Amino acid sequence: MHRRSFLIRAAAATACTSLRGLDQSTVAAQLTLAPHPFAPQMPLSFPGLSYEMAQLTDPKFFSPSNQDLVALFRLLSPQGILRIGGNTSEFCWFRANPSTPQPHLHTPAGRLDANWMPHRLFAITPQAIDNLAGFLRATGWRLIYGLNFGNSSPARAAQEAAYVARNVGPQLDFFQIGNEPDFYHDANNGTRPPNWDFPDYLKEWTAFAQAIVAQVPSARFGGPDVGASSNWITQFAAATPPAISRRLVAITGHYYAEGPPNDPSVTVARLLAGNSAIAPETRAIEILARAHGRIYRMTEGNSCYRGGKPGLSDAFASALWAADYMLQLASLGCAGVNLHGGSSAFLTAGLGDHTPGIQGLPAPPAIRSGFYSPIQSEPGRPIKAMPIFYGMLLASHFAGNTFLALQGSLPAINATAYAAQAPQGSKVAIFNKDPQAAIDLSLRLPATLNRATLWRLQAPTLDATQEVTLAGSQILPHAAWQPIAEPIPIKNGALGIHIPAASAALLFLT
Repeated sequence: MHRRSFLIRAAAATACTSLRGLDQSTVAAQLTLAPHPFAPQMPLSFPGLSYEMAQLTDPKFFSPSNQDLVALFRLLSPQGILRIGGNTSEFCWFRANPSTPQPHLHTPAGRLDANWMPHRLFAITPQAIDNLAGFLRATGWRLIYGLNFGNSSPARAAQEAAYVARNVGPQLDFFQIGNEPDFYHDANNGTRPPNWDFPDYLKEWTAFAQAIVAQVPSARFGGPDVGASSNWITQFAAATPPAISRRLVAITGHYYAEGPPNDPSVTVARLLAGNSAIAPETRAIEILARAHGRIYRMTEGNSCYRGGKPGLSDAFASALWAADYMLQLASLGCAGVNLHGGSSAFLTAGLGDHTPGIQGLPAPPAIRSGFYSPIQSEPGRPIKAMPIFYGMLLASHFAGNTFLALQGSLPAINATAYAAQAPQGSKVAIFNKDPQAAIDLSLRLPATLNRATLWRLQAPTLDATQEVTLAGSQILPHAAWQPIAEPIPIKNGALGIHIPAASAALLFLT
């Protein structure tokens, strides 16, 4: 199954009102806040970031001393979740002490240049885990920690898990065992034989989990962390052995909206166009997870797989996509989203040193992969919030809020809208993804709401990689950001706002 078919982008759900079409310079819309029949709440821990496990080979990266990274994490969310895993997690090993032997490296048959895995080992030291624990305390974030399932053993995983649990403490959310195991038998992965399938996975996963529990009695798990196979999620939720099942707290999977980046048909227009399958598939997984007393979390994904596509993944279009995608999943009951990124060297290593995103560019860029990374973090360069980070930051302001519905007449252009009840007042986010048509929106409000302010998410063009602003301000070095709220008058229980083409707005109502 193609990985886009696992969770495919769309704009449906009661809390998300879809607007589609074209051919007008300005269109009118009328919406009214209303109760939501399902009324999911976006958890405070919903916003998340995902990194390659090999990033830990630089112990100074996830460290409280990396103050600019700490500041951007805290700006994004005071209670987010960091997931560490990715392709390189299958090639990382815990060097508990200098005499710890490295594991045997499995080499798949066939040409390695046609394979998309690292094929080299990365040693993780206790110092890296200690610094990671300090980083989590400095940010207030919790941790999803991926364990090597591709080139390891239950005993090795248990030893590593014990050290992580002991040093990270209560900020450890849960362990994941393996990364995208549904791809293991593919020729471009080769982690397992071609006939290896879900029954083999479940048997081996259970052995790892039991060994970990023997060393970490409080251990909790998430899984199956698939790349595409939603049928594995159904089987995993139903077939996990009872002794381990109560420790399985999260159903997890990945979603990349587009790809591969060297496909000419992967465009900004296609990224923003949407697809109708995401709502029913997300809802079905969330219902399954809830029926078993678990949450559903999208633990790795982004705009375009295999490192992202320049001019799309590192551009303003990704900000609109990310904010819309996060709020759509939250409105469907998903408990969180972790968008993938990190230093380009480790992201490229995770792709077997392939860099498809640079094919077709007139000149090789300084950053060869990781175009989709929310936070740019390259050696010798300042840490920087990328356009997609701005979209994530907008969506994160719904954390802790309960979704409302939006009712009314809508124009036929590509736009979406979400509303939520906050502890004090309400919030409404409107995404105008149409490149040509603006929206004049009239929003009717309950009598209890009589004050409104507005933040705008804007850039010169959809493919702009610079001059992105949220609330009139850029995020400067050291996470310096000063939002400027625009007052919106309310008359006779309604307000009007103009939303230019290719922009978004976030209303705060009290």
